[in-house]
Amino acid sequence: MADDARQFEIDLPPELIGGAYADFANVWHTPTVFVMDFVTLAQPPREEIDSETGEHRTVVPARVVSRIRIPPEQVFELAKALTQQLEFWEQETGRRSPTTPLIDPGV
Repeated sequence: MADDARQFEIDLPPELIGGAYADFANVWHTPTVFVMDFVTLAQPPREEIDSETGEHRTVVPARVVSRIRIPPEQVFELAKALTQQLEFWEQETGRRSPTTPLIDPGV
């Protein structure tokens, strides 16, 4: 069956209509699945000193609000859909991605 002949009827349960806010996502994989953990900040970041090394570090308390598992084959479709929607968003808003990330990836 050709993909264009498919029609999905997707049901959104009422308890999911509001969605879940996430500040960032962490993506990882196994040989058979890609996992996306959507995470929200739980408390303000705090500075700590490692008791063994004396090294300063920033601890960012966060909580997973949703975990999504998809087969590797779907990652390509997801990447295409995200790219397409980002391009539409940029055209509609005139905005580009921020020059500085909300969360420092080195944290």
